[in-house]
Amino acid sequence: MKPIAELPPEEASHIRFILMDIDDTLTRDGKLLAASYTALWKLRDAGFVVIPVTGRPAGWCDLIVREWPVDGVVGENGALAFWEEPGSAEGGARPVLKTDFHPQALRNDHPALARIRERALSAISGLRVAKDQFARMFDLALDFAEEEPALPLETAEQVRRIAVEEGAQAKISSIHVNVWMGVYDKLSMAERFLTRRFGWQPGRGDNEVVFVGDSPNDEPLFARFPLSCAVANIHRYQGLITRFPGFVSAQECGDGFAEIVERILVCAKFPKKP
Repeated sequence: MKPIAELPPEEASHIRFILMDIDDTLTRDGKLLAASYTALWKLRDAGFVVIPVTGRPAGWCDLIVREWPVDGVVGENGALAFWEEPGSAEGGARPVLKTDFHPQALRNDHPALARIRERALSAISGLRVAKDQFARMFDLALDFAEEEPALPLETAEQVRRIAVEEGAQAKISSIHVNVWMGVYDKLSMAERFLTRRFGWQPGRGDNEVVFVGDSPNDEPLFARFPLSCAVANIHRYQGLITRFPGFVSAQECGDGFAEIVERILVCAKFPKKP
C-alpha cells in the first residue's frame, strides 16, 4: 500500500464515484466524526457520486440515504441498495425512497442462520447477537467488538468457520461477523447499483471508482478497483487480508477518510491531458 499522498493526479482526475465503508472508516468508537461527515459534503458539493457500502442493516440504510449527503447506500454486505429519486410535482417534489434487493438474498429467518447462531453462541463465551439485528432483513450479525466485552479477532475467525461449515457466507468487519445465505457480497451489489443507477461500465470505468475501507469484509472491493484506499487501521487485519488496496492514509478511521478525500479533491483539479 502506498501513502495516499502518492495517489497520481493524472489517474485520480478520472474519478467519478466515491464508495466507502462506514464503521471505523467514517466513524471512531461508533461515532461519526465531524471530519468525515464534512468530507462527505465536500465530495457531494464537488459533484462526485457518494455511496456508502456497509454491513449495517436495512433500517440504518433508510436513515442514511434520507439524511446524509449521499447518492445511495449499499447495505447488509450487498443484500440491498437504497436511494432517493425526485418526487412528482403533485406530491410537492419530495424525494421518493427506492430499493433494490440482490436476487440471491434470502431472508434472515433461514433455518441455517438459526443453527449458526446457536452453535456460535454456545461455543464462544461473550459472543452476542448484534444490537442492530432487529433492523436487519437478510443477515445475522454476531457482535465480537462493538459492545463489551471486546473479543479477539481469533473469535471472529472461529465464528466465520462455523458459518461456512453450515453452508453460509460470512465476512468479518471491525465489529461484527455478518452471516447470510446466498452468493453475493459488497462488491457484487455495488457493481449492480453503479451499473443500473448511474450507467457505470465495468472494465472501461474501473478507474472512475474509489472505494475506501478498513477491514476484511472490504477485501473484494480492494481487489476490484485499482484506486482503492484504506484508512490506517487496516494494519490491524494484516493476517486476515490477502488483497490490500493501492493506497492508505496516515491517520485512522474518519480522520483517515478525510485525509483521503482531501487528496482526491486536490487531484480533481489536475487538468486532464488532451
